[in-house]
Amino acid sequence: MAQNRPAPCYQEYSASMLANVNFRQMPLAARGLLYTLRLECWENHRLPADPSKLASVLRFDESEIIAAMQWLDTFIRTKDGWLTSPELDDYRQHLADQRKAQSNGGKKGAAKTNAGKSQVARESVVKLSTVQPSSAQSNSVINDRDYIDKSWDDFRSATDE
Repeated sequence: MAQNRPAPCYQEYSASMLANVNFRQMPLAARGLLYTLRLECWENHRLPADPSKLASVLRFDESEIIAAMQWLDTFIRTKDGWLTSPELDDYRQHLADQRKAQSNGGKKGAAKTNAGKSQVARESVVKLSTVQPSSAQSNSVINDRDYIDKSWDDFRSATDE
């Protein structure tokens, strides 16, 4: 069953980020802001570029946002008043393309499978049983009080010995 919902996560190799010279030169506060922005961009696609609005959304001090933003140019894009992560946008598009390709492949496979089937109606291989229950057989054995009492008596005498 298809799930029409966004991918819950993105894949990232720590070695790739740690090897990035721009990341390595960032102060700790800028690294923290970068990862906060990446997580927010994955979930919300974009954030307001205005530092006071961004500080309000992230619940950080505006001065900290302004100080750290100067380090983020290689990772975060500002366009039309919004911050986005081009890398994550590309990855999200890659996942969408992959999902579409899998869906198209499944449809092609189903079409091939269905094209090979004959149009003749097939008779079910499951047959109904022709055996009729015996009229001597009681359908209410469990409800028969004598049977229950006898079973209980048998059980009690077996455990008392």
